[in-house]
Amino acid sequence: MKRTGVTNLPLHGGAAPRWLFSRMVKLAGGICDAILLDFGPDEMLRRLSDPYWFQAFSCVLGFDWHSSGTTTTTCGALKIALNPREHGIKVCGGKGRTSRKTLDEIDQTAEVFSLSTPDIEQLKYSSRMSAKVDNSLIQDDYSLYHHCLVFDEKGDWTVIQQGMNDSYARRYQWLSEGVKSFVEEPHSGIASDDIKPDVLDMTARESYNTQEVSLDLILDGPEHLRQYFGKKNQTRLDDFTGSRLDDIRGRRVDELSLPPRHHIIDMDITEKGMKVLKEAYELQPSSYEELVSLRGMGPQKIRALALVSDLVYGTRPSWRDPVKYSFAHGGKDGFPFPVDRDTYDKSISTLKDAVESARIGEKDKQNAIRRLSQFISDE
Repeated sequence: MKRTGVTNLPLHGGAAPRWLFSRMVKLAGGICDAILLDFGPDEMLRRLSDPYWFQAFSCVLGFDWHSSGTTTTTCGALKIALNPREHGIKVCGGKGRTSRKTLDEIDQTAEVFSLSTPDIEQLKYSSRMSAKVDNSLIQDDYSLYHHCLVFDEKGDWTVIQQGMNDSYARRYQWLSEGVKSFVEEPHSGIASDDIKPDVLDMTARESYNTQEVSLDLILDGPEHLRQYFGKKNQTRLDDFTGSRLDDIRGRRVDELSLPPRHHIIDMDITEKGMKVLKEAYELQPSSYEELVSLRGMGPQKIRALALVSDLVYGTRPSWRDPVKYSFAHGGKDGFPFPVDRDTYDKSISTLKDAVESARIGEKDKQNAIRRLSQFISDE
């Protein structure tokens, strides 16, 4: 499975006016009809997972191209426009409480597509794990509030989900081809206007050794981990170093010249948290992905295991925000990352072709092309 992109957008409240949303549904349906007719469901899923294409598509539909609503409103329009019996593709989930209906909607549509039980279970697993990875393994301080899984008659899928903090919404996009694991660099082409320092990314290649040690710590029994976690009023490691633990990542314990009893991480694992670790030990997971998939294995436990792995065994995880390019600068000045112009141009070109082929009114078509041109000039 491949995570194909992350996009940061300003967080805007409110909803699209009803008249605008109805037009978005109609236009989305026309464009998707053209793509499905010419290329089929596989290509439709690929385009929806492409951050560039999705952003331009939202603009063409008439929504503010640089706000958080591009994700939620566009997915909402697609959910209405795409009929599984007619199009061979289904949009499940949505924003807030609607996202919790994803698994039920998979079941309902699986009958229409005549999917096997293993295929259905794989779709459900993909839905759960894509959300868990972006919420727990990519610790960027964004909380997921929107989750859509789009799948076809063969069980191929894409996930479009979004998290928010106080100022921005960050979009994560996945595609079910090309990657064998959810926890080993499942993404390609990540975009963000808000690059954060010190983001724990346990999916990065640099974190693979930390994954292995984290699993070993569980398989050896979690009771011995208590000694590394600080309690209230307990002496912490940074009390001795005069600096934050973040500043000494990657240094082996013997380089710190501290007594073993003072190798303390400023994080407390509750009894409930220890119970989760004990249950994981009893299950003896065979891989890091299986460990992450266990119920209750959330961000705090993932982070705690990573910090102990670093502190005791010197296996430094990645602390870089997994960002590849920025929409804000459009690559014009090469900061923070140059845009992949070939991919960008191809995305725009295929979208323009789809608009021109769509069975919609000439006025709607002209307006859509105008909005796409405006999007390109803004970039």
